[in-house]
Amino acid sequence: MISGRPDINQVLSQMRDMRSQVQAPSSPVSNVTKVGGENEGSQAVERADFAEMLKNAVNNVNDLQKESTQLAQSYERGDEEVDLPQVMIGLQKSSVSFEAMTQVRNKLVDAYEKIMNMPI
Repeated sequence: MISGRPDINQVLSQMRDMRSQVQAPSSPVSNVTKVGGENEGSQAVERADFAEMLKNAVNNVNDLQKESTQLAQSYERGDEEVDLPQVMIGLQKSSVSFEAMTQVRNKLVDAYEKIMNMPI
């Protein structure tokens, strides 16, 4: 096996980890709201900060794009530690993440427009 070349199982594992993070975010919680009265006992309901989650997602996409650009440039310069499949996987990861971010943005804009057009 060529050193530095990503293993398909490792890539699949990373994709599964990303999916599980999106489905059940385990990121640090910015806001904790107490729910329930004194008689009911206090329960802490975790609420993730939407702006922080969005910022992290954009930064992640940006990091993937920078990384794939650096890989492509290293390959073009003839760096022997970087092979073509590694470059192609990096480019695809950055492309897919950018497309997903674009779709989320489109959904947010659509939701905003629907809310703004609601009768008062």
